[in-house]
Amino acid sequence: MNRPGLPHAYPFRFVDAIVEERNEDFTRGTVSIRVSGNSRAAMGESWQSPLLLAEAIAQSALLLEGGDAELGRTGFLAGLDGLELTRAPMAGETLRVDVRLAGKFGAMVRFDGAVRAGDETIARGAILVRKGSPPVPAGDAKERTSVGD
Repeated sequence: MNRPGLPHAYPFRFVDAIVEERNEDFTRGTVSIRVSGNSRAAMGESWQSPLLLAEAIAQSALLLEGGDAELGRTGFLAGLDGLELTRAPMAGETLRVDVRLAGKFGAMVRFDGAVRAGDETIARGAILVRKGSPPVPAGDAKERTSVGD
């Protein structure tokens, strides 16, 4: 079952719970993620790619922002900036993901995030998210409305 505001489903949904709701201006918010050795992301002792931590930051930001699940389905992770990964999370760890809204420009939104396993920061960086469907070029819009008429 999907959580409100999070369109991801197993095996690609990482966020388990909100630890600290975002504050009014979204300068902070925290979620938790339990890393299971049985998950498709892990398939063993650790996540197969530490780059999945960027996706965990993106999912955390979407959930904490109170984003619309439908809007989340049409948006996408558009970029990474300054992403530092020290290691992949290990099975049995509980991760804390801290995110904050860093800026908005039209449909582009930037979030800064850090992922911690206990006292150790295992990832940090910024994600860029494009919200909503990409604009349809003018010629394509006409073609799409005339098909099937």
